[in-house]
Amino acid sequence: MAALVQAGASPRGEDYIEEIGRLKTQFDVFRFMKGLTEAYRCRAFMVVNLPPITSFELQSNSVINNWPAELLSIYDQEGLLPSSPVLRRLRSSTLPFVYEVASTPNREESKSQLAIALFERFRMTRFIYLPTHDVSGIRGAVSLAGDRELFSPEEIKDLCYISIHVFDRLAEIRSLDVRVIDALTDREIDCLNWTAAGKTSAEIAEILSLSEHTVNHYLNRATKKLDTVNRTQAVAKALRVGLIK
Repeated sequence: MAALVQAGASPRGEDYIEEIGRLKTQFDVFRFMKGLTEAYRCRAFMVVNLPPITSFELQSNSVINNWPAELLSIYDQEGLLPSSPVLRRLRSSTLPFVYEVASTPNREESKSQLAIALFERFRMTRFIYLPTHDVSGIRGAVSLAGDRELFSPEEIKDLCYISIHVFDRLAEIRSLDVRVIDALTDREIDCLNWTAAGKTSAEIAEILSLSEHTVNHYLNRATKKLDTVNRTQAVAKALRVGLIK
């Protein structure tokens, strides 16, 4: 992807699919989406699960995004999600669409002016939304936003193709993380927790009333189950998937 951006070449959907398949973590997908956003001359991206009717916050339904933190905070504080015309469109259609902040009929007047001013402030005035879903049927969308020129039909087609693969890869990563959590024993998690707290194997053995050999055995097993190469990586992954805190 970096080579395409540097060369100024027009990206194509098929250029990215192999790369998406190699992404291992949610952070890998985040970095990929940042690069994709740049390649398509946009400013921000969001991968979102379709919010339920009872939801009032965009942030809690976002899977990954790089929207400005201030924008997201104001958006939710002002309660803009329930009246969002984008949300209505996502619930009623699975076709991709472009949303123009200033020209699309949307909310009641007060909310409309607030939303327009907010997105214009961050130069996110044109969005493309690519609805998709995962194997379990969970619906969502991938979006890019900025103030670039209109998206061409070819770009929209390629972005649809890319979005399907991105959303599916994120679902696979979450599924793998859940299986990892289920596979670790309580003792292995205990040892990871104490390792994260900076304790040595000898100190953990004393805390848990185990032998140092047994602690090392638990940590080695946890490292393998987490598909990592050492304890440091194992602790980092365990923290990322919420296995330890």
